[in-house]
Amino acid sequence: MSEVAGEPDVRVTAWVRGTVQGVGFRWWTRSRALELGLVGWARNTADGRVEVVAEGTRARCEELLAALRSGRSPGSVEVVVEQWGAVKGDLVGFVER
Repeated sequence: MSEVAGEPDVRVTAWVRGTVQGVGFRWWTRSRALELGLVGWARNTADGRVEVVAEGTRARCEELLAALRSGRSPGSVEVVVEQWGAVKGDLVGFVER
């Protein structure tokens, strides 16, 4: 990835709680991330949440977070908790794990 309009890339990790497993949520998240040009992954966790890791510009990552919180996803999102960090650069594409 490269900087867009001088904006450095970032990494965001989001944990999504609600009815988000077994409803197509990871597929929907992957589709939104690819539309935004992000790389990363989404996976189910043992406690019923979905963990999402994405890298790209901060603006695009914030758009993904807004989509996760929009109420338009499959299932039902109760809360999204995010953590920001530096790009690791080890991601290619956006996959469901």
